Amino acid sequence: MARKKFFVTVDTETTQTQKVADIGVVVTDKQGVIHYEGGFMVAETYCDADNHPLFHIFGDANDHFSKASLPARRARYDAMISDGRRMVASVPAINSLLAKINARYRPVLTAYNLPFDTEKCANTGIDLTHFEQRFCLYAAAAQKWGRSKAYLEFCLENGYFGNRTKRGHIGVQVKADVVAKFILGAGYPDEPHTALEDARDYEVPILTALVKNTPVAEYMNAPHPSWTSFKVKDLYKVR
Repeated sequence: MARKKFFVTVDTETTQTQKVADIGVVVTDKQGVIHYEGGFMVAETYCDADNHPLFHIFGDANDHFSKASLPARRARYDAMISDGRRMVASVPAINSLLAKINARYRPVLTAYNLPFDTEKCANTGIDLTHFEQRFCLYAAAAQKWGRSKAYLEFCLENGYFGNRTKRGHIGVQVKADVVAKFILGAGYPDEPHTALEDARDYEVPILTALVKNTPVAEYMNAPHPSWTSFKVKDLYKVR
């Protein structure tokens, strides 16, 4: 009998020092059934906010990733720790968990922008090398749907376009939040930008829709696209 196929979806929220503060890990099968889920605040980074502040850029308190929003984001995480939605775990403890997941399920590793998450995990000492098979969910989703007529119409109807670049280009958004809404419905809520919830509620539905209807070789070997592949001027015709 063929061994059942499993996937492990990893998502991270990072620090200004390019390390992981919040990691979500979800194990599913091809049908999208969840066999394990866990969300962890990394003790070595989250508990050392002075040296490892959460990632932030410019903007006011209404912008999720602004410096002004940091107190609210930390308060939200502290509440999640208090009510059990998050555990504080050391890097060795997280690595022990990942090794056990690999031994039990032998899953295929994926993440939405896998190179980003693997780099930040490596910076932190979180070991993803247990997982021999892996693919980038962003690359596979972009290849599967990003330039399709249905997806382009969905983005046009709902205004899912990026900001104009310095060179005047505007691109179709192919981020997890938008692709999940394409699959689950435009009324699906926005991503909360917390690792477990993003992985479980947005990336896993994308993964499940993908693997049910896509040849393995196609999603496992999808090339990482450039944003230039999604320029509005190349994808829409004026009627």
